[in-house]
Amino acid sequence: MSTAAVTSRPGTVLADLLPASTVTRARLRDAALVVGGAALTGLAAQLSVPVPGSPVPVTGQTFAALLVGASLGAGRGFFSLALYTLAGMAGMPWFADGAGSPSFGYVLGMLLAATVVGALARRGGDRGVLRTAGTMVLGSAIIYAVGVPYLALAAHLSFGEAVAAGLVPFLIGDAVKAALAMGALPAAWKLAGRRG
Repeated sequence: MSTAAVTSRPGTVLADLLPASTVTRARLRDAALVVGGAALTGLAAQLSVPVPGSPVPVTGQTFAALLVGASLGAGRGFFSLALYTLAGMAGMPWFADGAGSPSFGYVLGMLLAATVVGALARRGGDRGVLRTAGTMVLGSAIIYAVGVPYLALAAHLSFGEAVAAGLVPFLIGDAVKAALAMGALPAAWKLAGRRG
């Protein structure tokens, strides 16, 4: 089947465009994608900028987690973020202050968000600018829906204080990340269609 046929078929994500002629090769490809997605998220987490008044830094990991989910699909996206999470809990320096930090809830939220974003991508949620924007906004909302309450509990903050420290300072950055995804994902699909 040609790449052009795959790109027009419903239920595909960008990772499905990578060829695998046998079941064994498909499994090896998927394993490499899962490990690569975890590593990308871990590397993006190293881009960390402290936010005054917040125990949660601005990092590239949320953007990477959403891109991993959209590019790999729900299953591979989940396993990729699960590997990222487990490696971080085992001591890889991928989390702001380790697994016990008040920001760990955002990591758990990214695991869920990558899965949901991946499922939406299989339904075409990454093919157009507006669809991609909606997919990224929903993914970010899921991250906050888990991260902010976790922050409130872990840091002994009221819910309002957790929103002020763990949500509000990040909205502009999330808008920029959504805009980047709005350009990158549909462009990748167009490029894949031209190459097919």
